Amino acid sequence: MNNSRKNFLTTMGAGLSATVLATPFLAQQAEGIKTTFAFKAAVLVDKIMDLGTTQHGNRRIIPITGGSFEGPGIKGTIIPGGADWQIIRPDGVAELEARYTLRTDDGALIYVVNKGYRHGPASVMQRLAKGDAVDASEYYFRATPIFETSVAKYSWLTNHIFIVTGARNLTSVLLDFYKVL
Repeated sequence: MNNSRKNFLTTMGAGLSATVLATPFLAQQAEGIKTTFAFKAAVLVDKIMDLGTTQHGNRRIIPITGGSFEGPGIKGTIIPGGADWQIIRPDGVAELEARYTLRTDDGALIYVVNKGYRHGPASVMQRLAKGDAVDASEYYFRATPIFETSVAKYSWLTNHIFIVTGARNLTSVLLDFYKVL
């Protein structure tokens, strides 16, 4: 490349960088993000299978045995056979990855991959682990699901971002799904 072309490209790159850095990326800031309730789910779970400490942390698998979900325009059951594959990190944070299938009342199948985090003060997490009733406001439980379906009626699930808030009790996980607008 000749020297004048190289100088031109360098100057243009610096000018573009300055323009990009001086221009806000989004018209709305994060506090402007809005959500709307999509549906709630009660996911029934079996006993925890604790594999022990692996190279990634304490690995646990929690089988999903069924459940139900309902919201505006969507309702159905959770098909048994999924699971929540968890890693409990050394800092006590549970990294969650639940995979399961929804069956709507009109027969549509919707595959869900829900990844998130659960953590809180050690005393609260110990109570939760024992199966004690613990108010969800005492710990953090958030996730981001991805949906997959071939049914056009439910394509709204596949082309939006969702946020989940959760609560864990002895035999189920209660989830509220919110669509990000």
